[in-house]
Amino acid sequence: MSNKIYLDYAATTPVDAKVLEKMLPYFSKNFGNAMSVHSFGQEALESIDNARAQTAKFFGCSPSEIIFTSGATESNNLVVKGSLRSYYSVTRKTGEKPHIITTKFEHHCVLDACKLAEKDGLAEITYITPNHEGIVSTKDIQNSIKPNTILISVMYVNNEIGTLQPIAEIGKMLKKINAERLEKKLQQVFFHTDATQAINYFNCNVNEIGVDLLSMSAHKIYGPKGVGILYIKKGTHIKRVQDGGDQEYKMRAGTHNVPGIVGLGEAVSMIKTPKTQAAIKEIKKLRDYLIKRVLKEIPKSYLNGLKEKRSPNNANFRFDNVEGEGLILSLDLEGIAASTGSACSSGALEPSHVLLSMGLRHEQAHGSLRITIGKYTTKKEIDILIVNLKEIVKRLRKISGNVLSEFK
Repeated sequence: MSNKIYLDYAATTPVDAKVLEKMLPYFSKNFGNAMSVHSFGQEALESIDNARAQTAKFFGCSPSEIIFTSGATESNNLVVKGSLRSYYSVTRKTGEKPHIITTKFEHHCVLDACKLAEKDGLAEITYITPNHEGIVSTKDIQNSIKPNTILISVMYVNNEIGTLQPIAEIGKMLKKINAERLEKKLQQVFFHTDATQAINYFNCNVNEIGVDLLSMSAHKIYGPKGVGILYIKKGTHIKRVQDGGDQEYKMRAGTHNVPGIVGLGEAVSMIKTPKTQAAIKEIKKLRDYLIKRVLKEIPKSYLNGLKEKRSPNNANFRFDNVEGEGLILSLDLEGIAASTGSACSSGALEPSHVLLSMGLRHEQAHGSLRITIGKYTTKKEIDILIVNLKEIVKRLRKISGNVLSEFK
């Protein structure tokens, strides 16, 4: 089908032409290994240093605090497992166990890393429940802090429903608490945010939002797949979990993905340009137009999460008596790509853990549809989506009604 419509930008974005242009020489012309001492290697290293400087400038930190990884999943695993590895590197009393605070609607890479640590008896985990609008409470996090708390991990923007979390507020609260803990000679509580869905749209200056650790992936910001970063503030207690070479300040072993790193640096450097900022304004207008029409024109349709405190590109709906998988497959047959939630969970038939954590029933969570738009989305594409969506919802509800009647 030649006229396909892509509305799943939260899953991944196409590589920007300018980013690709920067990357291309590093596949075959400037192909050296950045750890080699000869000129080929030093050219590659210089390119990595440049990308590190670009990235550090965006996040407002020192280049030495930027660690290149394969993406946010690796970065998030390094945060949880590296924090625990650091904790246990010091001799402690038998039975002493660290405490980690996270939320019930984090990405699975954070949740599963925490659950594994809990299962293995390595950590005590507190999972904060968001409210019915998809926002976590700073007060709930503050009340969960214990003397043995070592880490708080809260995503900046939820990857499914797009809701914006009070990261700067948590950072400010934690700064005060850490000052009090210092007087009591208690270990500092480090603060991590998975900012993967926030980079394009919200303030990610690490000093202004008050985080010690921050994760992101390049392929969410029109960069390449397979590369990301972990910002690690100087003095943060974390140890490497991937052994081998001494790359990335001895924090992450493995040959550098030079083309990917160059692409990441270029993609990050483009975010604050006037062109990108203008595109974001248009994205928000389209998103608001979409929400208004869907809620007005499709009966028994609802928006999951707050309308205002959410990413400008995200609209997550639910429809009574409609199954989400049926929606996605029907839209795909019409050449329209959307999703029910996280791309990493698309193979699962379980209802969204994000929606369940907000208090939705299983049947409500099953009827969700995530539309995420980007800088290439047009109003015409949104209009085509709405026309198709109205017909598909109507048809699926009719089928659902017939099936239910057979069981009465």
